[in-house]
Amino acid sequence: MNTIDAFLKGDRHDDVALYLSDSVLDTGSSLYEIGDSRREGVLVVVPGEKGRSAFQAGTGMEAMEFAGTAMDRTGDIAATLDAGSCPDAGTETVNGHAVEFIFAFTEPENPEVGGLYADGDVLHAYAHCSCGASYSHKWVIGDRSETASDGLN
Repeated sequence: MNTIDAFLKGDRHDDVALYLSDSVLDTGSSLYEIGDSRREGVLVVVPGEKGRSAFQAGTGMEAMEFAGTAMDRTGDIAATLDAGSCPDAGTETVNGHAVEFIFAFTEPENPEVGGLYADGDVLHAYAHCSCGASYSHKWVIGDRSETASDGLN
C-alpha cells in the first residue's frame, strides 16, 4: 500500500496530506516529483511538521491558522482529497470555484471524546477555493467512498 492510500485509510496519523492545484504551484515545483498527480494538481503525504512547512511554502499560509479559519465553514471535500464543492458556489456553475489547495490530517478513534471520534478514525480536510472562500469537511474514515469525487471541482 502506498503512502497516500495508507493515509486515506487512517494508517498515518502523524502525517498530513497536501493537495496543491497547478494554479498555485510553480511549474518546476519539486512536489510534482514526490507527489501523486491528481486532477489538476498534485497530492502528497508527508510527516506532520515537514508537511506544515511545505504547506506554508506552497501557499504562503500557516497550516493550522488556515485550518482554524476554514473550520468556520462547511463544504464538501472529495474523499480522494483532490476536489471540493465550494459553499459559495450556490446555484452557480462551478466555474470560478475551483479548489486551489487542500490540507488534511487524521485523528485516531477516541470514544471518550464522543461524536464522530467514537465511531472511528476521523479525517479532517480544509480547502481553499479560487473565489477566496475556505471551508472544511470531516468524516469517519471508511464511511465515504475513497474514490467518490464525481461532481466536485
